Amino acid sequence: MVPAALALACQSAAAAPKAADIVRHKIPGSDFPIALAVTVPPTATLHFVSGQVPAVVDSSAAPDSIAAFGDTRTQSETVLKKIKEILQGMKLDMPDVIKMTVYLVGDPAKGGKADTKGFMEAYTQHFGGSQTSLPARAVVQVAALSNPGWLVEIEVLAAKK
Repeated sequence: MVPAALALACQSAAAAPKAADIVRHKIPGSDFPIALAVTVPPTATLHFVSGQVPAVVDSSAAPDSIAAFGDTRTQSETVLKKIKEILQGMKLDMPDVIKMTVYLVGDPAKGGKADTKGFMEAYTQHFGGSQTSLPARAVVQVAALSNPGWLVEIEVLAAKK
């Protein structure tokens, strides 16, 4: 009886996350590529990455125009690339991101609505699919960012044990 109980306890311990693990809680019944919540143990180090804005993709366009930075998808791609490079410089990577806040400006080409579809097309290149370490995330539409050509700004919080 005791060996069977011990074996069951060991199996349960192996299946359950350790107290020192970063735990990403899935959204029940959903395959949407964000976490419902993320639990970070006190042994993890937190890394706050300031909001990143798009890179210029067309230097011949006016520096304060959407044409200089591209549409929401293009801007999201360049911002996420910057974030990945910053994280790698800190010996981290995209799976270490535990929280993301996304600020989208309404796109004039979309009737002033935030292009969440364009953002998601860029986002899912980094999160979802084979990358299962999903962050908790918020996406908000804002009236403007400090450069009129910017449609996207993203800040992240990363954690590593």
